[in-house]
Amino acid sequence: MHVFEVLSDPVRRRILELLGPGEMASGAVVEAIGREFGITQAAVSQHLKVLRESGFAKVRADAQRRLYSVDAAGLQAVDAWIGQFRGFWEPKLDALATEIARGKRARRNAPVSGRAGKRA
Repeated sequence: MHVFEVLSDPVRRRILELLGPGEMASGAVVEAIGREFGITQAAVSQHLKVLRESGFAKVRADAQRRLYSVDAAGLQAVDAWIGQFRGFWEPKLDALATEIARGKRARRNAPVSGRAGKRA
């Protein structure tokens, strides 16, 4: 499954958002996703499996609990795919930053005229 197929599902994206801050027990994931999306424990488990198998999530056992967390491998694959387009937008963003800086400098250096310190 392509990384963007994995991320195209809103349930899987939401699971990743939940896991973003840190580890989360599978039961807590099931509860949160079940409440938000109205899906069963089995359905949430399938989504977790897809995330694991595609490199977006990892799991570790802690006694009887299964703790899930984000796996950077999946996100690195997304970044690598997007990276091929960075050459398109980075020069434009750099140019925008330059123009913003010029505008700020021009406003800062503009002469003050009128009453109450208003700038021209």
